Amino acid sequence: MPPTDKTDYARVERAIHYLDTNFRRQPGLGEIAAAVGLSPFHFQRLFRRWAGVSPKRFLQFLTAEYAAALLRDRHTVLDAGYAAGLSGAGRLHDLMVNLHAVSPGELRRRGAGLRLRYGVHASPFGDCLLAVTERGVCGLSFLAGGDREAEIDALGARWPGARLQRAPDATRRVADRVFPVRRGGGARVVDLHVAGTNFQIKVWEALLRVPPGAVTSYGALAAGLGSPRAARAVGTAVGQNPVAFLIPCHRVIRLSGAFGEYRWGAARKQAMLAWEAARSQP
Repeated sequence: MPPTDKTDYARVERAIHYLDTNFRRQPGLGEIAAAVGLSPFHFQRLFRRWAGVSPKRFLQFLTAEYAAALLRDRHTVLDAGYAAGLSGAGRLHDLMVNLHAVSPGELRRRGAGLRLRYGVHASPFGDCLLAVTERGVCGLSFLAGGDREAEIDALGARWPGARLQRAPDATRRVADRVFPVRRGGGARVVDLHVAGTNFQIKVWEALLRVPPGAVTSYGALAAGLGSPRAARAVGTAVGQNPVAFLIPCHRVIRLSGAFGEYRWGAARKQAMLAWEAARSQP
């Protein structure tokens, strides 16, 4: 479930920073709670509300050893996904994501004639800027440091010919499908409307094949695309993903098992991976 209080993620992020620094010592509940300024009782309750598991259980998902094990154990899942093809959709629990790329002509026009509506909304990973066209979500970014104007400027730079309109009432309906207050309730379909080169689109489609709770490497993505020597180019395309979380670039880590950097902060990436991993466990 998304947090019921907008400060929840800020506290959880501080805890993740602390755990990331100290996980080799396996700190106890009281120590972690003190690091974020809460009592053990209140921290345990907050963390279970946010993650669905205890801090102790969550801790294993923050270790490089666990990430490396995922790379080893889940490669057959990825191979099966590549063999089956994207089929137009990826799945996040009961969330269906359909990707629609702009046409070459639309790409040349750089959004001319399009209306982009945007709004800022709460998510399990902090406030996010969500932008939509008539055809689907065209942008989702997290407000790292709270700088919404910078993210709005970046959105405009990706679609320089479009007309941007602040419309949080319209985008809230989409945000509620992406980050529902209650889990379950049948399939929720979210359409994406993204602009990118043919290579970028192929990489983003490949990311949609990576299941929740699994991770892949840049090299594995490149190999799955039939270009095993293109890991660096794949990494660039992953970093240019315009729709955070829905196109799950956070599921790509280094071959060593290290989580690596993330445009919206390494702690946020770790939070997403651990949050998904916790929910994928039996």
